Amino acid sequence: MSAPRRIILPLTDELVAELRAGDRVLLNGTLLTARDAAHKNLVALIAQGAPLPVDLYGQVVYYVGPSPAPPGRVIGACGPTTSGRVDSYTPALLARGLKGMIGKGFRSPEVITALKEYRAVYFGAVGGAGALLSKCVRAARVAAYPELGPEAMHELVVADFPAVVINDIYGGDLYREGRRQYAVNDGGGVLCGQA
Repeated sequence: MSAPRRIILPLTDELVAELRAGDRVLLNGTLLTARDAAHKNLVALIAQGAPLPVDLYGQVVYYVGPSPAPPGRVIGACGPTTSGRVDSYTPALLARGLKGMIGKGFRSPEVITALKEYRAVYFGAVGGAGALLSKCVRAARVAAYPELGPEAMHELVVADFPAVVINDIYGGDLYREGRRQYAVNDGGGVLCGQA
């Protein structure tokens, strides 16, 4: 297994084109956080033709609602939330220049098509490891929607934030490939109760 690739944010089209499903990466630089309510607000502004409170071009959005920072820390636990919760909003944000997303779980066919069309990637982060992932955050500030509390959009400065490419611009899908390989190696048996 090769070492993870160190990536400096923001993402470019050229860099996105080099990434493939299954690639391990260490993200460095500034990324944004957003969950359901922030996505709803952003897409409403897009529909109105109004300016957005943040520039999405080249950005990576992490689907997380961090917990409050304990004394002496920049941020509390910050583990990924389920990405499917924002799938209906994602294509509109990709059309505005968003280049990457970090979360957990499968994406809808519409999002996978939009990733190819707008040349963006979906990264997976380890669920249940929010306390460990918070150690990669060097600075945090509210970037938009402070009234949303933990679901406000934050700007995070990260160092060697670990992730893996789940969906790439070529239609690669690490989750589906993993299931396929498991089914083959298991002799074609039932996978987790799914026929």
